[in-house]
Amino acid sequence: MELYIPSFRYEESDLERGYTVFKIEVLMSGRKHFVEKRYSEFHALHKKLKRFIRTPEIPSKHVRNWVPKVLEQRRQGLEIYLQTIILENEELPKIFLDFLNVRHVPSLPKAESYGSFDETESEESSKLSHQPVLLFLRDPYVLPTANDDFPNVVIEGVLHGIFYPHLLPR
Repeated sequence: MELYIPSFRYEESDLERGYTVFKIEVLMSGRKHFVEKRYSEFHALHKKLKRFIRTPEIPSKHVRNWVPKVLEQRRQGLEIYLQTIILENEELPKIFLDFLNVRHVPSLPKAESYGSFDETESEESSKLSHQPVLLFLRDPYVLPTANDDFPNVVIEGVLHGIFYPHLLPR
């Protein structure tokens, strides 16, 4: 897994003071997605991660978040923070994966063993589940035998087309 924080933007708000949103780019298994987080969300993650792993230093909470140079330093610090967690931990805590909206890390089979944002969540509910799209009861690359009651015409036709194109009618 690789990640970067390529950009940030300052948001104005009528209800509260302005705040900065950091855009996180997550690259995993050849796929890329983006997650946007405020500093307060990074800080909350940091507090939770400290219970499970040794964490690197997080950039200071109190900065002037309207000064571009200061925001750029914070962006770089947060990027290093996230990258260090990935580099220094063989198994990433589930709360870290949740923060990045990563649902499955094939190289880290025990990722579910650490806590999550919802500590009461059962381990079963955190596992992936899916329905098969197509199910073969036997190897589809072997042509149906003569004793099949109803040979699979589709598979037979596709296999003949791929492996025996010279037998196709012209």
